[in-house]
Amino acid sequence: MTRPSLHVDAVLVQAVIAGALSFAHLHDLAAAAGQDGWKAWAYPISVDLLLVAAWRRLRSDGPSRLAWCWFVIALFASLGANVATAGFLDLADPPALLRLGVAGWPALAFLGGTLLAHTAGDRAPTPSVAEPVTADPEPVDVEVDDAPALPAATPAPEPPAVPVPAALVDHARKVAADHKARTGTRIDVDTLRARLGVPAHLADAIATQLA
Repeated sequence: MTRPSLHVDAVLVQAVIAGALSFAHLHDLAAAAGQDGWKAWAYPISVDLLLVAAWRRLRSDGPSRLAWCWFVIALFASLGANVATAGFLDLADPPALLRLGVAGWPALAFLGGTLLAHTAGDRAPTPSVAEPVTADPEPVDVEVDDAPALPAATPAPEPPAVPVPAALVDHARKVAADHKARTGTRIDVDTLRARLGVPAHLADAIATQLA
């Protein structure tokens, strides 16, 4: 019996190392600003959770001004801590503005997390265009001569159906079920295409099978 080989993902290892360093920098910055004990460890957790929540909102609901705003705020907080602990600030005597920012971060992170969790998507709906109303034309009597009937026009052939893999359809059903559980409404074609990352014609074919 052969033992399965262990494959180490270099990207995952790099992400773990970068996350650990950023976590430590945020902790050091919070400790230097007067947040000692468990409070200094809570700051990096708060920043990383807000960053993950904003990214998950972007991945699940598509582009959103709200999600991008809080993603940039959390990224700026993480990047600012990395730069500040690199020798640009005297952590033994931090400036008052740094202490103010660290002290106000919990309220800001709470506001961002609440908005991301309980605010619906802010994408503007597509405006509907009203069709022009035309008056019904008056009937006109037309004399028809005894002329030979013309052959009926051959109907245009229907476009071939787009083949959709069964695995992709199953995954689309799960995405549609998750969307309906969260929003209470059926998923539309544009949202389905954004969630699956497929072309428009393939999204239409999948939506037809989900109907």
